Amino acid sequence: MPPSPAAAAASGTSHLALLLLLSSSSLFFLYKSITLRRLRRSPRPSPSPSSSPPAAATAPTLLYASATGTSKALAARLSARLADAGLPARATDAAAFDPDDLPSVPLLLLVLPTHDAGAPPPGAAFLARWLAETAADFRAGALLLSGLRFAVFGVGSRAYGDTFNAAARSFSRWLRALGAVEVLPVGEGDVDEGDLDHVFEEWCGRVLRVVKGEEVEEEDGVNGEANGFDGMEGEESDYDDFDDEDEEEEEVASGEVDMEDIAGKATAKKQNGKVEGALPNGGQNGARAMVTPIIRASLEKQGYKIVGSHSGVKICRWTKSQLRGRGGCYKHSFYGIESHRCMEATPSLACANKCVFCWRHHTNPVGKSWKWKMDDPLDIVNTAIDEHRKMVKQMKGVPGVKPERLAEGLSPRHCALSLVGEPIMYPEINTLVDDLHRRHISTFLVTNAQFPEKIKALKPITQLYVSVDAATKESLKAVDRPLFSDFWERFLDSLKSLHDKDQRTVYRLTLVKGWNVEEIDAYANLLKLGQPDFIEVKGVTYCGSSATSKLTMENVPWHADVKEFSEVLATKSGGVYELACEHVHSCCVLLAKVDKFKINGKWHTWIDYDRFNELVMSGKPFKSSDYMAVTPSWAVYGADEGGFDPDQARFKKERRHGAAALKG
Repeated sequence: MPPSPAAAAASGTSHLALLLLLSSSSLFFLYKSITLRRLRRSPRPSPSPSSSPPAAATAPTLLYASATGTSKALAARLSARLADAGLPARATDAAAFDPDDLPSVPLLLLVLPTHDAGAPPPGAAFLARWLAETAADFRAGALLLSGLRFAVFGVGSRAYGDTFNAAARSFSRWLRALGAVEVLPVGEGDVDEGDLDHVFEEWCGRVLRVVKGEEVEEEDGVNGEANGFDGMEGEESDYDDFDDEDEEEEEVASGEVDMEDIAGKATAKKQNGKVEGALPNGGQNGARAMVTPIIRASLEKQGYKIVGSHSGVKICRWTKSQLRGRGGCYKHSFYGIESHRCMEATPSLACANKCVFCWRHHTNPVGKSWKWKMDDPLDIVNTAIDEHRKMVKQMKGVPGVKPERLAEGLSPRHCALSLVGEPIMYPEINTLVDDLHRRHISTFLVTNAQFPEKIKALKPITQLYVSVDAATKESLKAVDRPLFSDFWERFLDSLKSLHDKDQRTVYRLTLVKGWNVEEIDAYANLLKLGQPDFIEVKGVTYCGSSATSKLTMENVPWHADVKEFSEVLATKSGGVYELACEHVHSCCVLLAKVDKFKINGKWHTWIDYDRFNELVMSGKPFKSSDYMAVTPSWAVYGADEGGFDPDQARFKKERRHGAAALKG
């Protein structure tokens, strides 16, 4: 039965009233939002003598999110300073904070790092998602957090470029979009430039003034809270996009580039017949030294001898061992290196990765290109050899040191360019290598597979390594923590670059249980790219606890684990590689190409160093097969000696624990 005219009229009136109500509500909230934004863009009036006194001290809410423990430690320091000022504020993990409580918080202090490609660490992921989604929700409006004041301190590394402290800036942007008042600009600490503590202490001082209700100078605060709002018109907020495109970020980035440009445009000076400033790799000879006083102190404490402004040398424990006739390293077993005559050095302490198993605990600098002052390569070689000799001389008189080996050790025959950092980053690496060869010093260079163009340009060396720390994009990102956004493409291109090298090439695999051991099929696929002569499979070395690494002894594989992995990998190579050598003490196994290095049933993994010197000094093309030598039986895989040279005296240090140690 159709509705009566009266009922239809009543229904139409109610629908119209509801429509008017919704429209007026929408217009009201739109008006308030526009008004608030206009107010925030208007300059803040200067306080007059008759202005009201500062607000009373406010108890803040202090949150942190931490991936390596640095932000947690900083938050604890701020908490202690607040407590000393009579304003207790317990540092709380952001993961335990309920975002729905934000509207009732008067003052919020945040300390957090940038975790992955500009994203916040996992502990702050929920809070970040809540802020991003709420800021993008028109129903929330720009008044939701109008009663909240806040300040954010970011912890990051400028080496990561545009994502430097991106998470901190994203939090600032979302909070401002919801009406919160930013009482201080985002604090930005750099863990790699050595200014983190200084910048954080300055920021803490300003926070204390804010918390106490004291007036903050205009340059300390955010002028009119307009900072960043000019760029928010029509801006979309997306949780998956942590890039901050505010003008403030561009100024920071451009400021850093300007410093380098100024250095690059300075009057060119000649040194050793070369013009400073213009580098063959397109980089710039920067004005600042790579090794800051803080980095220098840390590395010297670990036993490094700093050479010039960016190089280093350190005596290896295996050098000391063979000086005493107690055995050499795995390179002695695999390739015939005399460990007591090997110098471990690097012309670049900087690296483009922050590997979880870095045995230097990330005390070295990081960077994606050469931007530091550059030392002369001949000076580096001369000083490195001098410092190495001094360290060898200090072994004189040490019990067990053999005089004849000590004399030999003063004349190094091998240089392992693998001490720390990325040696191939050094723009004059070819000149440095040439000088080592001129002195009849062999060269073993390790690169972290992030500079394929440098690998292609590298002159012949004795043996070239590429670190293959993982076999998939996801695990490589987790293990190496690279600075480059295109790290995977660089990694693959680096492996491909090995294929064109005529000298000995090596894949160096470091096995970390729980991180990369399960990827054996993916590793087998990578063999086809570079087709290296050798594959070194080594268990990760545990170097103690560190705030920058979560590895424990549980991540260290046994030698049996390494052998099992190597045997499966050899099988999956389809007979191209076989197990050639092992060094049980180093938990290391060597796979070698059968068709090149197994001749008449005997392995030829050792190197004829005299022959190599003849070949490299001739200037004529040569191949790896031209300077190989027979591997001794004791070094072959499966031998009873386990890779230990029988001419050496095996020494096992007595380790006593618990009650046995107390008996003395």
